[in-house]
Amino acid sequence: MSEPLIIGRAPGRAVHWEYLLPIAGVHVLACLAVLPWCFSWSGVVLTLVGTNVFGTLGINLCYHRLLAHRSLKVPRWLERCLTTIALCSLEDTPSRWVANHRLHHRHSDEPADPHSPRDGIAWSHAGWLFRRVPARRSYSFFDRYARDILSDGYYRYLERHPTSILWIYMAHAAVFALAGLAVGRISGGDWPHGLRLAASWLVWGVFVRTVLVWHITWSVNSLTHLFGYRTYATDEDSRNNWLVAVLAMGEGWHNNHHHDPASASVQHRWWEFDATYYVILALERLGLATDVIRPRHLRRAAAGPRGR
Repeated sequence: MSEPLIIGRAPGRAVHWEYLLPIAGVHVLACLAVLPWCFSWSGVVLTLVGTNVFGTLGINLCYHRLLAHRSLKVPRWLERCLTTIALCSLEDTPSRWVANHRLHHRHSDEPADPHSPRDGIAWSHAGWLFRRVPARRSYSFFDRYARDILSDGYYRYLERHPTSILWIYMAHAAVFALAGLAVGRISGGDWPHGLRLAASWLVWGVFVRTVLVWHITWSVNSLTHLFGYRTYATDEDSRNNWLVAVLAMGEGWHNNHHHDPASASVQHRWWEFDATYYVILALERLGLATDVIRPRHLRRAAAGPRGR
């Protein structure tokens, strides 16, 4: 049976309000960072640290390299912890994220690509999220592109109850706010200090951080298919973009990734630093990651003459 065409830029103007409203809402809440009352240096530190923790561990390592490409294995408990961290960035359920990413690789920069810059940079960056495409929410779509994900009970639950993501997000936001309230009350000596630090940690540590993680992730979809250099002559428009690589902890070496998507590393030259891969190596050293797939040239070298 031939594969049905699941187009990238869908016909019609059906708006995916379930995505548009939360994304717009968090952007508005992040704008509260301009208020002096919401500012604190500890909030800024939480933003910077949180962008790396939630973005690198949750999105890069878990959603992308672990779930979408199966470039390594970790214990079930750790995988679910990393998945929960990823959910705190509101980047969709594991099955939807993985299925769309695998579709992207299968039809990269073709009409079926869900977020190709050939349809416009704004479309590839975020616009594709706001157009409803029922075919990419169907059982047949998930069965084709994310069957292994939905074989896990936790991921099935999240797909059947997608609003649970919002509850997880609000719960982790409440943790930030309550921690700020307690620290501010203790360090400042009164509740007004606690309320101010709670607001700062909530705005900067949650909302600003979420927006940064979003745009960094989206930049891999948009900028790295438009700007940068190509080491490999792949059959799509992927580029290696150093700026995105720095911001996305290695994910910007996108041409390397499309050349060898199975690899847990996108560092093919010594200066193409892949911070996410070094986190994976640290987990491997601790015995928490196994079956880590090395880059293709290293796999061939290890295989010897028979593997060439």
